[in-house]
Amino acid sequence: MSEQRKIILASASPRRKELLGLIGLKFRVAVSDYEEDLSLKLKPHELAKYLSFEKACAVAPNYKDAVIIAADTFIVFRGKLLGKPHTDKEAMRMLTLLNGRSHSVITGYTVLDTRNGKKSSHSEETKVWFRKMTDDELRAYVRTGEPLDKAGAYAIQGIGSLIVNKIEGDYFNVIGLPVASLVVTLKKFGISVFDSSGGMFSANSKKSI
Repeated sequence: MSEQRKIILASASPRRKELLGLIGLKFRVAVSDYEEDLSLKLKPHELAKYLSFEKACAVAPNYKDAVIIAADTFIVFRGKLLGKPHTDKEAMRMLTLLNGRSHSVITGYTVLDTRNGKKSSHSEETKVWFRKMTDDELRAYVRTGEPLDKAGAYAIQGIGSLIVNKIEGDYFNVIGLPVASLVVTLKKFGISVFDSSGGMFSANSKKSI
């Protein structure tokens, strides 16, 4: 018999919650209180992995036998890192900067097993091209409220899709979680989204990892 492992999503993001639900995992949400710092002197991919790991570690002490999933997403544009705007002014500044240009979306994620301390951190990069928008169009988008608290001030799965001209890489990575990569990593922790007959099931794990 296989046993069901407790899975914890260490994120307040409704987008990540929705993505985990889409692949059939049963999980609980425990918001990490770790404050990400984009000014740390690390290369973007290393920083993304580091921040996700720290988020997982902040939640881990509350769960003695669980698999923690944590992630962090930010934008890289011409060597500058862009996080989430908290005001309309910040959102307009970011959108103006990215307008008509390309940028990279980097998501780092960590899977941490609190039973045995096993951990694995990865990062994914997707390139995104914005079409050229007028200032009035950008201001209208900001007024929808969607850009706030979104990396780079847009949501590709929402109204922000109208700004995006094309992407190269994992679409879900832009939303905030590269689920295809995550599924491969979870399998190394004994967690699969497919049973032996190819059907979906919820977070079953073998006893030996």
